[in-house]
Amino acid sequence: MDHLGRLWREEEGQDIAEYAVMLAVILVIVVGTIRLIGSNANGVFSNVASSIQ
Repeated sequence: MDHLGRLWREEEGQDIAEYAVMLAVILVIVVGTIRLIGSNANGVFSNVASSIQ
């Protein structure tokens, strides 16, 4: 039980949690940007392909 209280009071656990949240937010932004760029690039390539034909 003492270990649980010590873990609760330690700041290292809070720091790790904050870094995990920041990493999750960054990953969501990166994945969203890649998906947006991917769909836009697909549209551009489709337009180029149709104009060549």
